[in-house]
Amino acid sequence: MWASTPSTEFDLTSFNEGNYYKAVEKRQAAEALSSVLYPNDNTNEGKELRFKQQYFFVSATIQDIIRRFKLYNKDFSNFGEKNAIQLNDTHPTLSILELSRILIDVEGIKPADAYEIVKKTFAYTNHTVLPEALERWSVPLFENVLPRHLQIAYEINSIHLAEVARIFPNQPEVLSKLSVVEEGNPKHIRMANLAIVMSHTVNGVAAIHTGILKDHLFKEFVQMYPKKFLNVTNGITPRRWLAACNQPLANLLTETLKSEDWLVDLTELIKLREYASNPVFQNKWNVVKQQNKKRLADWLQLHHNIKIDTHAIFDIQIKRIHEYKRQFLNILRVVYEYNELRRKAEMGSADLDNVVPKVIIFAGKAAPGYFRAKKIIKFINSVAERVNSDKTIKNKLKVFFIPNYNVSLAEIIVPASDISEHISTAGMEASGTSNMKFALNGGLIIGTLDGANIEIRDAIGHENMFIFGLTEEKVQPAREHNKTLSGIQDPRLLEVAQTIRSGLFGNAQEFEELVMSLTPSYDYYLLGEDFGSYLEAHKRIEKVFVDTKEWTKMSIMSTAGMGIFSSDRSVEEYAKNIWNVEAVDNTDQVVKKGVTLD
Repeated sequence: MWASTPSTEFDLTSFNEGNYYKAVEKRQAAEALSSVLYPNDNTNEGKELRFKQQYFFVSATIQDIIRRFKLYNKDFSNFGEKNAIQLNDTHPTLSILELSRILIDVEGIKPADAYEIVKKTFAYTNHTVLPEALERWSVPLFENVLPRHLQIAYEINSIHLAEVARIFPNQPEVLSKLSVVEEGNPKHIRMANLAIVMSHTVNGVAAIHTGILKDHLFKEFVQMYPKKFLNVTNGITPRRWLAACNQPLANLLTETLKSEDWLVDLTELIKLREYASNPVFQNKWNVVKQQNKKRLADWLQLHHNIKIDTHAIFDIQIKRIHEYKRQFLNILRVVYEYNELRRKAEMGSADLDNVVPKVIIFAGKAAPGYFRAKKIIKFINSVAERVNSDKTIKNKLKVFFIPNYNVSLAEIIVPASDISEHISTAGMEASGTSNMKFALNGGLIIGTLDGANIEIRDAIGHENMFIFGLTEEKVQPAREHNKTLSGIQDPRLLEVAQTIRSGLFGNAQEFEELVMSLTPSYDYYLLGEDFGSYLEAHKRIEKVFVDTKEWTKMSIMSTAGMGIFSSDRSVEEYAKNIWNVEAVDNTDQVVKKGVTLD
C-alpha cells in the first residue's frame, strides 16, 4: 500500500496550486510503477516505465535479502552460500547490478570481491529464445535512470572482455557477440549476456531448448564456461493442477491406488497403466471426464450464455497469444473444417450426421503492443461469430474465445479437455507447462516435436499423442526453401485464404495482413509447411475419438506417464544441481507454530 498524501498538502490556508499539482503528478508517477505490469513498451515512455518497474521490484527484493542476511551475519564473503537468487529470464537481471552497487557503495566491499560474491549468488534460467525475452536496454535510458548501474555494467564488461580476448584471441567478431554492451546508435546493454557472465549456472527448461542454447544461441559462452550450462525440465505441482482443480479425478486416483502418496510422489501414477484397458476403470474415468466437461459447459452457459454439447470433442488451446504458438494455424484449420461442413450441408449429404461434433476453445492474452497477436484474436472471434450462427451445419462445430483468461479459469478448462493444442513452430517453444497440465489430467495432446512435448512423448508413449509437423532441424531449411516460392503451395490452405478474402468473416481488408503472412516468403512460422500434416493429425483424432475404448486407454496412459513432470522433481534438481541446498524436514516446527499442513 502506498502511504497517503500528507494532509498538510491539502491545507487550504496555505494552498499553493502549483505545489499541489506537482504533488499529484509525483504521486501518479509513483503509483504507475505498480498499477499496470508490463505496460505497452512500443513507445519510449512505455520502455522507461517498464525499466523503472523492473528496478523498483528488484531493488526492493535485494534490499530485503540483505536486511535479512545482516540480522545474523557480518561477513559478506559467505553471502552466496546463504542466498540463492534465480533469475527468471532476463527481466530481473537489474538485480545483478543492484546487488553489486549495494555491496560496493553501501557495504564498502572492493569491486573485484563484490563481483565474485554476486557470481556465487545468482543463477539464470533462460525460458525462451525469443528476442523480447533477451532484453536490451538502451544506454541513454540507463544514463537517465540508473547512471551508477550503467557504470557498474561497463566495469563488469571490461573484466569480461579481457577474459573473452584471452580465450578467443584475434576474434573480434566473438568479442562483439559476447560483449555485454552492444555497439550501435544508440548502444544497448544486453541483459542476457550480463546474466550469463554474472551467474554461476545457466539452465534451459527442456532438453531440446537447452540443446538450442548450447549449440546455437549461446554457443561461444558454452565454450567459455562449459560447466556453467545445464538443463532442468519444467514441472507443475500436482496439488494445484490435479488435486485442487480436478477433485473427481483425484478421488478416483486415490481410490484406485489405495493411497494419497501420488500427491507427493507423482511417479506413483505409473501404476495406472495396469488399469488402462480395464472396462470398469475406463467407465469410471469417462464419468469423471464428463463431469469436468459439464462443469465447463455450465460455466460458459452462466457467464457467456453459451450452450455446448458435452459429448463433442473439447479441443482447447489456452496460452499466451503469439505467432510462434500458432493460434492462427489452429483457426485456419477451423476455417477449413467449416468449409468441409458447408459443402456437406449444401449437398444435403447424410455424411453430415456422422461428423464428430467439435467445440474449439481459445483463451489467452496478448502483449499490449503486439498488433498482430491482437489481430489474430479479432479473427478468431470473427470466425466464431460466423460459425456459431450457421444453422446449416447442425451444431457440428462451435468456436469460442473466452475473454479475461486467468489461472482460475484454467483450472476449469484444463480438466475438461479431450484434446489440447501445443502446436508451436519446432524449436521456438522452450518448454511449455500447459501441455503438462492437460496431459496430467488425461487430455490428449496434438503437438509438434517442440519444447517439453518431446519429453512428454518419451514418458507417455508416442502412440498416446498426435504428433505432426516439421522437426527442429528441418525448420531453417524450410525457411530457406520458402524464399524461392511465390504463392501458397497447399491447395487446402489456398482455399482458406480465398475464403477469408471473400468477406465471409467480415471485412476482408481487416484480415489481409494475416492472409499475406501465409505467403511462403513471409511465412516465418511455417504455417503453410505444417498445414497439411496438421489437418491429417486432426483426422486421426476424429477417427480415434469414436473408438471410446482406445481413446480412454490413451487418456489413462497419458496421466500414468506424467510423474516425471512434477515441480517437486524440478525443484529438487534446482536444489541439488544449482542452489547446493539439501531438503530439511521441518514438519514438526511448522506444526508447533500452529500452521496446519493440507
